[in-house]
Amino acid sequence: MKAKYMKILACLMITLAILVAGCASEGEESAVEESTAEPVKIGVVQWDDSRATGSVFTQILDEGGYEYEIVSADLGGLYQATSQGDVDVLIQAWLPGTQGPYWEEYGDDLVQAQVIASGARCGLVVPEYVPIDTIEELNDNADKFDNKISGIEPGAGIMQNTESCMVDYDLGNFELYSSSTVGMTADLQDKIDNEEWVVATLWRPHWSFARIEGLKFLEDSQGSYGDSDNLVILTRTGFEEDNPEFNQLIQNFEMDLSDVESIMIGIDSGKTAEEAAADWLAENPEKFDEVLGTE
Repeated sequence: MKAKYMKILACLMITLAILVAGCASEGEESAVEESTAEPVKIGVVQWDDSRATGSVFTQILDEGGYEYEIVSADLGGLYQATSQGDVDVLIQAWLPGTQGPYWEEYGDDLVQAQVIASGARCGLVVPEYVPIDTIEELNDNADKFDNKISGIEPGAGIMQNTESCMVDYDLGNFELYSSSTVGMTADLQDKIDNEEWVVATLWRPHWSFARIEGLKFLEDSQGSYGDSDNLVILTRTGFEEDNPEFNQLIQNFEMDLSDVESIMIGIDSGKTAEEAAADWLAENPEKFDEVLGTE
């Protein structure tokens, strides 16, 4: 009788060992699957408006515990990388006007997943004390502008549009100078401090309109810069199907242009984009619930 019980006990112990081993194996497999999961690759254009919205979005992702990886490159490189699937999400595009040429080249392999904000604009800007109001009037006053249009990084959408603008308006008396966003705004401020004539490529949202009084866009009757733009998050083709939960977060994300500019002012004041975004989120904590869907 005792031998019979011993056999039963042995069988039970073997069965239990198999079950434990199976659970351990399943747990190990889950751990492997979790560790090999690819984080979402987010391309952030290194301009203040994109850094502002990108930092807000990624700090919300941090709050929700989502895995991601930031990819930094120039605008054209990020468009290409996203269209090829090397980047999952691009923050942010200016469409349909400013970055229209990039959309024409890569748009077949991209998705406009979400409009963050509407009403963005770009064009040629002069101080209000300059007594002209249209782009057509530039050529007659080229010498007063030193025959120069102050630009930003070569390859930027606004630079491409300005090159087209110069053809549309026959601005053969002008040269478009490439610099950087910082260089352009420094030149603009210096000229204004000395009440000199200056024309520059500029856009809204941009902190310059809050910091420099009396800026005005020149009227663009030819439509070289298009109508107002949307600030758009792009994704690679197939991203929604591959990651529907993350894609929903993108579709929940919106901001006002004035909010974007307020963060940009913080950046211009010496804060990092992350610090400026954190300050804004501290004043607008409801944004976490809006995006994460925890309202």
